[in-house]
Amino acid sequence: MTAATDFKPLNLCVLTVSDSRTPDNDTSGDYLAGALAEAGHHLAGRALLPDDKYRLRAQVSQWIADDGVDGILVTGGTGFTGRDSTPEALLPLLDKQMDGFGELFRAISFDEIGTSTLQSRAFAGLANGTFVFALPGSTSACLTGWEKIIRAQLDARTRPCNLANLRPRLKE
Repeated sequence: MTAATDFKPLNLCVLTVSDSRTPDNDTSGDYLAGALAEAGHHLAGRALLPDDKYRLRAQVSQWIADDGVDGILVTGGTGFTGRDSTPEALLPLLDKQMDGFGELFRAISFDEIGTSTLQSRAFAGLANGTFVFALPGSTSACLTGWEKIIRAQLDARTRPCNLANLRPRLKE
């Protein structure tokens, strides 16, 4: 039996949403893929798609339908421009929203970028027992989200509680 203090590696996917990034310059996706591996998790899938809500929904739907995927980290498409469509694409897929995630991200981000944090529509939630985290497209925003929120919550050793230990009970 696994002790409550044992690390439990999760299978995580990374999706970059961008009309301008390519596999050669996807610094945000590269950061997230490297950070999750460094933390001991497994990269279960990775994709780079343009800001197209139907393509985003299709990719994320494929991952949330896979029982082997524990979580999805999305970077990009959370701003206010006409092409930013990550919330519109993915919020309808969520069974439950994690309201505190966006609020906490913006509160932490305020210390780094001031009132510009208002332009972030970062969010998180649960879809078919799979965690979904959506972050802005900048590498610094991904670093903030991963290092100051997500990493600890996906680590079963975090006390007093964490998301990783909820995995077995998410589909009850």
